[in-house]
Amino acid sequence: MERKTTYRTGTRGRNVVMVTYPDAHILDVVGPLEVLTGAKYFLAEGPAPYNVKLVAAEAGPVPTTSGLCLTANTGFADAMRDTSPIDTLIVSGGHGTMAALEDRALLDFVREAAARADRVVSICTGAMILAEIGLLDGRRASTHWWWCPILEKRYPKVRVERDAIFVRDGNIWTSAGVTAGMDLALALVETDWGHDVALQVARYNVMYMMRPGGQSQFSAHLVAQAADDPAINATLEFILANPGDALTVTALAARAGLSERTFARRFKDETGMTPASYVETARVQAARVALETRPQGIEQVARDAGFQNAERMRRAFQRHLGISASEYRDRFRGIHERADQIRDGPC
Repeated sequence: MERKTTYRTGTRGRNVVMVTYPDAHILDVVGPLEVLTGAKYFLAEGPAPYNVKLVAAEAGPVPTTSGLCLTANTGFADAMRDTSPIDTLIVSGGHGTMAALEDRALLDFVREAAARADRVVSICTGAMILAEIGLLDGRRASTHWWWCPILEKRYPKVRVERDAIFVRDGNIWTSAGVTAGMDLALALVETDWGHDVALQVARYNVMYMMRPGGQSQFSAHLVAQAADDPAINATLEFILANPGDALTVTALAARAGLSERTFARRFKDETGMTPASYVETARVQAARVALETRPQGIEQVARDAGFQNAERMRRAFQRHLGISASEYRDRFRGIHERADQIRDGPC
């Protein structure tokens, strides 16, 4: 029977247990914890919102892939004897995951702690550890894009969502790689302390409140930087600078001094995209910036970005980001309205 997920919203001092091991990715550990503990700066005075404990094979230094060491508060054996409630159990990921899958003490601890935790979280390849002990059987889950096929092959009972930044299935949350763990942690803050606090934590950490797109997302600017062909590179830069123009293949090919057929072929070779797909990506990117930073109405934003009308922009946003343009703006509205309140935030 699945645990009822209450999370004791509104109470302070939730116990967070982070599991790590040699050669974990340091950001998989400290990134989510910085987001969670940062909530204290935006709550009224009182106890800390989260009590964090780092658990490893033994108390003391734990080397990470960066060469830096983290200091575990306690070892698995002592943590097994601790009967304190666990609000959130988090399992980190990293290059040491495959070795961790052979660590019986680690697996036993995660299994025991998960049984008494209100919610269980994995960061990046930490999903492999949850899958190894059967916690993801029959569930939807995410992990780092490079590891998704490995997770699918090794644990066929897991329903892997390759493009998800993070996935919540009941009381189990799994995230994609590295910074996606911070996105997941922000969602936990919103669940525990509400949208307003999460917005302020996001702004302070220079994060999206809801990162647009999935793991396969990419910036139109990054695509432009990767193009080597001078004619195609110049075309990409023109599209980025003028998303509202009539950017047909005919017009773009003429600008590049190429036949339409040659232009389309070279464009696809350089970018991996058709000209139409890139134009739409650039327009969505321009519209996102406008929705985040400008007061114009949706129709005006759509026209300025080259979509002609709001309905076309809505459909493009759904294809690229999975939400409508108006929903996207709603996610960011509070950030700009509260700018004065947290301009002099903690440092």
